[in-house]
Amino acid sequence: MNTTLISKPWTDYELVDSGGEEKLERFGPYVFSRPEPKALWKKTLPVSTWNKAQGKYFRNNEGGGLWKFNTKIPGEWTIHYKDLTFLIKPTGFKHMGIFPEQTTQWDWMRNLIKNSEKQINVLNLFAYTGGASVACLKEGANVTHVDSEKEILTWTKENARLSKVDNRPLRLIPEDAIKYVKREINRGVKYDAIILDPPKYGRGANGEVWKIETDLPKLLELCKSLLSKNPLFILLNAYAVSFSSITLHNLMKQTMGDRGTVESGELAIEPSQSKTLLPCSIFSRWSRQ
Repeated sequence: MNTTLISKPWTDYELVDSGGEEKLERFGPYVFSRPEPKALWKKTLPVSTWNKAQGKYFRNNEGGGLWKFNTKIPGEWTIHYKDLTFLIKPTGFKHMGIFPEQTTQWDWMRNLIKNSEKQINVLNLFAYTGGASVACLKEGANVTHVDSEKEILTWTKENARLSKVDNRPLRLIPEDAIKYVKREINRGVKYDAIILDPPKYGRGANGEVWKIETDLPKLLELCKSLLSKNPLFILLNAYAVSFSSITLHNLMKQTMGDRGTVESGELAIEPSQSKTLLPCSIFSRWSRQ
């Protein structure tokens, strides 16, 4: 418990600086400034460096926002992490298509799958554009990828193609997570690994309401019924929530009992030009090791 997993800069991505409730990042050849409420400290680099960002995201009073670009950039481009390739594009919700702090989790999952002695079936819930799904596919796992937004599933399919795993067993399911898990239980389907990356609040494809405080404990109990006799791992991430990683740790221990190992804590990114870590999310993960 209380582990901090730190993602360091790599060739196609770096956190340049953070502070003043903003973060300055490079995705491939392009640098962007985005809001970051957790960065309450002062910026390390001068204003002149921040002003060189090619794009800046501004929030509005309605909860959304817009991009302003200082130079012409393409609508989308690709970046690489090791042998994985991802499509990047600035979205209206400030996201770029991947969460760079998750690279430590991708490496962890890949290592477990690679060293497993059997074919691994993975269920990825609230799966977004498929960083975790593509990472698992790369090691030969079968992946069921569930997200309520069909546009996101199209993005995932493209990431699989770019990473050259589109010929692997990948099921893309446009569905509410809880409804899908209940159906899989009724079908008697089992999974060796489950990934959960739920939002704090959300709506499913048919207007289903998700509230993490009330629905996460229920979902974890349901997921327990989906696990195979000898499961490999469960990974749970949470963003922008009011509780700590100890909450996730307690829920994971409750779900898995005394089997295996539970590790919990924070995900953070190490900047390239300062020593101030940027906290990003909390996590808890179980493995049978």
